[in-house]
Amino acid sequence: MGNTLRIGPMVLWLIISLPLQAHTQAMDEPLHLDPAWLTLIHYQPDKFGNGHTSQADDSEFFLSEKGKTSPKAELEATLEAIQKPGGGADHARCRFPARDAWLRKHLDLPAKAIECPDYQEWKNTLNTESVTLVFAASYLNSPSSMFGHTFLRLDPPQEDEKTNLLLANTISYAADAAAHDSEIMFAYRGIFGGYPGITTVQPYYEKIRLYSDIEHRDLWEYKLNLNQQEVDFMLAHAWEIRERNFDYYFFDENCAYRLLALIDIARPGTDLLGEVSTHAIPSDTVRWVIDKELVSDVHYRPSAATNVAHSLSALPKPNQTLAAAIANGYVAPNSNEVLALPSQERAHLLDATYDYVRYKSEADNWPREFAAPLSHSLLRERSKIDGAAPLEKPPEPEVRDDQGHDTFRISLSAGQLAHRGFNQLTFRPAYHDILDPPAGYRSGAQLQFFRMDARYYTDNDELQLEQLVGVEIRSLSPRNAFFSPLSWQVGFGGRRTDTGYKRVLTPYLEGGTGGSWSLGQHTQAFAIATADLEIDDDLRHGYDAAPGADIGLLHQNNYFSLTAGAKTKAWIVSSQHRQDQVYAKGNWHIGREFSLFAEFTREEHYDRYQSTWKAGLHAYF
Repeated sequence: MGNTLRIGPMVLWLIISLPLQAHTQAMDEPLHLDPAWLTLIHYQPDKFGNGHTSQADDSEFFLSEKGKTSPKAELEATLEAIQKPGGGADHARCRFPARDAWLRKHLDLPAKAIECPDYQEWKNTLNTESVTLVFAASYLNSPSSMFGHTFLRLDPPQEDEKTNLLLANTISYAADAAAHDSEIMFAYRGIFGGYPGITTVQPYYEKIRLYSDIEHRDLWEYKLNLNQQEVDFMLAHAWEIRERNFDYYFFDENCAYRLLALIDIARPGTDLLGEVSTHAIPSDTVRWVIDKELVSDVHYRPSAATNVAHSLSALPKPNQTLAAAIANGYVAPNSNEVLALPSQERAHLLDATYDYVRYKSEADNWPREFAAPLSHSLLRERSKIDGAAPLEKPPEPEVRDDQGHDTFRISLSAGQLAHRGFNQLTFRPAYHDILDPPAGYRSGAQLQFFRMDARYYTDNDELQLEQLVGVEIRSLSPRNAFFSPLSWQVGFGGRRTDTGYKRVLTPYLEGGTGGSWSLGQHTQAFAIATADLEIDDDLRHGYDAAPGADIGLLHQNNYFSLTAGAKTKAWIVSSQHRQDQVYAKGNWHIGREFSLFAEFTREEHYDRYQSTWKAGLHAYF
């Protein structure tokens, strides 16, 4: 054994059971209950009882068989393991460098060096001087990215302004989903913890290609003010959890949650995880990081789609039409119509059209035999113009995603259904609807989970569950000469429906697809073909289905939002009748914390007309 320090069982028991006295004179908790140790092993207090359970779901993460539920047993096993002689990749000091450093600091153990070549090579490869939290904006076309996504960029030393951060590495946490799982299966298993979550390291340029170039998502980069010691400790723990399983849950233990844990470990006392209650929405977690004064600088990186859309919108209207004609092969880049333009206009036209053609080649797989010759022709004509200023970059949005309204909403309202007065209370844990304050959110996008509407009818003192929304998604993306996205919607839950003689709570599934067209900077028109399905014993055949349509207008600005239109449904199974409705809904925004709202509908159903109105207050938390 030589001179290796050994700690006997009794001394070990005293160390971990007595209050820590190194570096402080007064601590009430024993070492294994130190908040930093609990954070390092990802322990959370049990909901029932006084114990703790680690969120790690991989047996290789623990050195004690009881480590999952016993901070004391795991500390004992770790302390014993790091003092064993030897070295190599399997030694506890090499497997758990952050634990080793923390215990040696707090117990004044000898800081004897040990050879850990794999860890040292990994750390040297990352070559990290600072850390940046990156937020990728929401992307409704993928269930895993509807709320946005966060990851950490590991920045190398900034030797000069030309240091290429695209070559930096990143740390991210995501569900290790089976490649063959459908989007619906991913959403289901993600909600109920059906996937393992894995921490991985990837180059930043791969993230740029995925999020910015393919999924058309803007990126916000928040540089953290961690010092070198804190950065090194974060990396040491990232090594400990790399490729270790932490079950993934879509709403709480998700990508953003795991990164909060890493930051908490790097700078003990921040307690970012303490901000998490029912859910961890990525944009909310960025707010918490900023509120804890952990951010020193913010940088905006527009997506490829944002760059192209801005370049095209900056062209005069006639030149936009000309750019679309060139891109679709109707007009040649060297045509008389193009050559007649002043050199500056012609340069911008050719640049914007080239960027658009390259974007469509990547995003929509335009045929190479068409796109390549056209791109070459555009570049050839552009090379003939000297001295033209380059296209301007898109401006940074006035409101960042983290500066939008908070995602938890409570609403109080009063109203009337036919001749029955009611008061209504609504809880919505997440996330945003098209009438909420739009700043910081995607225009025309709606995503709501687990919204509950409860009504109290004053005429007979009756309390009813009016609606329970499981999921409600709507994407109204305007079409133009360059982009032709589908507008679509889907939702399911339970809602009150009229059977002709009573209103019953009925499970429903609804969806639709169509188009949306811009009528100005803040206004768009939409037309959606819809389909509804309701299932309930009170229906004549136990279920009913209805094709239909929803045609309307949407206006959104930072002061008020308004939607109005008409819906029609033709129920074709049980009742075989029409249901027609006109509606108007508006919100007046009071900062980002409150909105006053009013809604009115006039409906013809079962050959009778009835009106419903309500007005009240939304509060965002």
